[in-house]
Amino acid sequence: MKPMKSKETVHRPLSTVRQKIVALAGGVGGAKLAHGLAQILAPEDLTIIVNTGDDFEHLGLYISPDLDTVCYTLAGLANPDTGWGRVDETWNAISNIEKLGGPGWFHLGDQDLATHIERTRRLKEGQCLSEITRDFCKAWGIHHTVIPMSDNPVRTIVETDEGDLAFQEYFVHRRCEPRVKGFRFDGVNEAEPAPGAREAIQSADAIVICPSNPWVSINPILSVLQFSILQRPAPFQGHPLSIIAISPIIGGQAVKGPAAKMYRELGIEPSALAVAKQYQGLVTHFVMDKIDSQLEPEVKSLNMQTLVAGTLMKTPDDRRQLAEDVLNFIGTEQ
Repeated sequence: MKPMKSKETVHRPLSTVRQKIVALAGGVGGAKLAHGLAQILAPEDLTIIVNTGDDFEHLGLYISPDLDTVCYTLAGLANPDTGWGRVDETWNAISNIEKLGGPGWFHLGDQDLATHIERTRRLKEGQCLSEITRDFCKAWGIHHTVIPMSDNPVRTIVETDEGDLAFQEYFVHRRCEPRVKGFRFDGVNEAEPAPGAREAIQSADAIVICPSNPWVSINPILSVLQFSILQRPAPFQGHPLSIIAISPIIGGQAVKGPAAKMYRELGIEPSALAVAKQYQGLVTHFVMDKIDSQLEPEVKSLNMQTLVAGTLMKTPDDRRQLAEDVLNFIGTEQ
């Protein structure tokens, strides 16, 4: 089979043909590209499905870190310095919890704490996570659809040389120090896609896998949704479903988080090519940063169309530009 043809970065007005997009997102990188896509696409044309494998209970509260990062970013409420948490945050509650001898390793700001308190109250009343998320988005002025990957609990477990660790224990409490040996997603076999996820995939022109950690942000989503993706009718509206992944690895390093460390500890040299190989068989289009352009021929050999673009999103304008590049890439003739 011949390698797919390469596409260069094209800076031009977006096609007037409407594109219905499903974005899979987790973490800061996923939230940034989701925000870029939301700047361009109408609310009815973008659905963002978010990882909930990172969710956990802490201080008696149900916390959804990736959902909150995506929602705060879309609402313009995210801390611009960290990418997570709330802008203009205060830390009175957690400081006093620590003084009283409680755990302070997971920093919860006062505004952020209100989100978790209200989410927990509603969950205890029997409401589902997707329903609560929809109402939170409305309250925060988010018009695009944000859906947790499942209303059923799925918990990412990091298998390390020090034993199995819940993701937040590994990521925040242990600061990613234990050596990674593998991952599992407890509860995934019983988890169903959240309401609206299957329908969004069925009507999508393309699925965009945001530049999130493939191991712990994207794999949990795919573990829940892959059957729905693979069963999606093709061709649909005259063309097959495009699945586009943007590499979170630039120049062999993760922009944020432990993805590169995870690759190394699993015996894989971290690179955009390693990410492409991980998605081989699913992804049809692959986007890598300009700094990694020398890897393009090898990625093309995986039977993926390729785009070399600026993928580092330092500003809101960068987010929009990358989103435009991705959407134009989808819209080009194959």
